[in-house]
Amino acid sequence: MASNKKVKKSIITVPKGMHDILPDGQPLWEKIRKIAKETADFYNFSRIDTPILERAELFERSLGETSDVIEKQMLVIRGKGRDSLALRPEGTAPIARAYIENGLSRLGQPLKLYYEGPMFRHEQPQAGRFRQFHQVGFEIISNDSDPIYDAQVIIASYRFLQDLKIKDLNLQLNSIGCAKCRPVFRKKLIDYYSSKEKSLCGDCRRRLRLNPLRLLDCKNGGCVALKKESPSILDTLCYDCKRHFKKVLEFLEEVKLPYTLNQFLVRGLDYYSKTVFEIFTEGSGLALAAGGRYDYLLEMLGKYAPGVGGAAGLERLVEVIKSKGVNLLGRPKPKVFLIHIGDLAKVKALSLIETLRESGLDILESLGKESLRAQLKAADKASSTLSLIFGQQEAFEQSIIIRDMKSGAQETVPLKKVVDVLKRRLR
Repeated sequence: MASNKKVKKSIITVPKGMHDILPDGQPLWEKIRKIAKETADFYNFSRIDTPILERAELFERSLGETSDVIEKQMLVIRGKGRDSLALRPEGTAPIARAYIENGLSRLGQPLKLYYEGPMFRHEQPQAGRFRQFHQVGFEIISNDSDPIYDAQVIIASYRFLQDLKIKDLNLQLNSIGCAKCRPVFRKKLIDYYSSKEKSLCGDCRRRLRLNPLRLLDCKNGGCVALKKESPSILDTLCYDCKRHFKKVLEFLEEVKLPYTLNQFLVRGLDYYSKTVFEIFTEGSGLALAAGGRYDYLLEMLGKYAPGVGGAAGLERLVEVIKSKGVNLLGRPKPKVFLIHIGDLAKVKALSLIETLRESGLDILESLGKESLRAQLKAADKASSTLSLIFGQQEAFEQSIIIRDMKSGAQETVPLKKVVDVLKRRLR
């Protein structure tokens, strides 16, 4: 005998480390994206979009097999056959791939590109860290490693944050050298840490053997204490790297961009060389924007072309903007609420809405509600300053009632004059 009991279904929730961007949050996200585009347009960065899925080999070859992204965080999908695809964990390697595959060098040098979109990393969710997150990035690919490009990416990243009205910015800079001088620093690091190996965390003991530079990127308390006395990479830079870094600093000083030198700043991906940077704001321990030069990245993928880039995490920006009480949206544009009464007015209301839209007026409505009371309540909830009341009589007489939602005062105006009257009243 079949049971009449209803089975209670569990609620399906968003996967761990991912989040919805709800309607009330969208205006702020759209404003940030708009400012990113304005920054890109001003500094002549052209938009590029790459697929969310890339071949896993792209990241394995470019980010470094011992990086946390490859070892722990990359989300890999095993396709049919031998395909191994990865949800992109960052935006620079896909741009390098697109540059080579599509022959973008034909567009001229330097090529300035910017992107915006979701990235994915399988890391432990916490404040400012998600498994799906969004980035805006600025990249410059050229036929030489002129330090002016480093400065331009840093300036664009910094101005973007300033245009978001985020104050107390702290730009930190370092140079991690090149293939010529970095091995000297690598040996010094190994010599320094070898006698302290027992005090290192498990990850750093492995890094000591595989990638000693990553020791300086560890956030473990004991490892942070040890690195305070570690060698400085600035002492081992070759002549070319010293000159390059000096020119970057001169360019930033020319535009009066304040900075701090941080000899422990190395970034977490293997493709970086020479200049690296991070930008913080007071009260936040996580970088809002970061990046650096990657002279060897495209060469790893088959074509020599130096590059430099930086990216900002949108979730972190949203959090900082909210926590600091930044009014990025300004005063909302006043909206008019259209109220209909009766079937004829409901039909005619659609063409009226289109007329008002063509005149540049923002209109709210609740055409699915029939009662006047319910629609007035919706208008009040939407904080509309004015409402239009359009009934059967008004539809026949080609007129409409304009109601002041604060005072309750009303006036009847001809439909042909409603646009002019509304614009005057909203001014």
